[in-house]
Amino acid sequence: MTIKPPTPPFTLETATQKVRGAEDAWNRQDPDSVALAYTADSWWRNRTSFVQGREQIIEFLEHKWARELNYRLIKELWAFTETRIAVRYCYESQATTGSWYRSFGNENWEFDQNGLMRWRHSSINDLEIDEADRKFHWELGTPRPPDHPGLSELGL
Repeated sequence: MTIKPPTPPFTLETATQKVRGAEDAWNRQDPDSVALAYTADSWWRNRTSFVQGREQIIEFLEHKWARELNYRLIKELWAFTETRIAVRYCYESQATTGSWYRSFGNENWEFDQNGLMRWRHSSINDLEIDEADRKFHWELGTPRPPDHPGLSELGL
């Protein structure tokens, strides 16, 4: 049985840890590793895509990061209950055409007793930006450095 701490019931501290852990994992852009944070039968709605299970999660993320280049993400805790977490997030990426985008989103997560996410609902809006307007500057494929501002500090 896989356990992915922190586990429910969440506190402010553990919910914040869960959010930062998810952010770090997605910034590493390793679909196989990211998928391990979800139940084997996890269910997602991401924009208008519906994904179920780790195999489909891996496939979804491989396609995502093949078209969203130079991807950097910041997540921020919005609210939580014993087993659920709401997150707001923003990421910057470059399309294969060269255009830059800042994507704003909200996620609702539900976890099982082992700390694995079983439900993920994500709504996202994209804004084309000039490269000079980018705000997320850290080494690609690594977690956001501890001293890099979060969404609230950046006014996003």
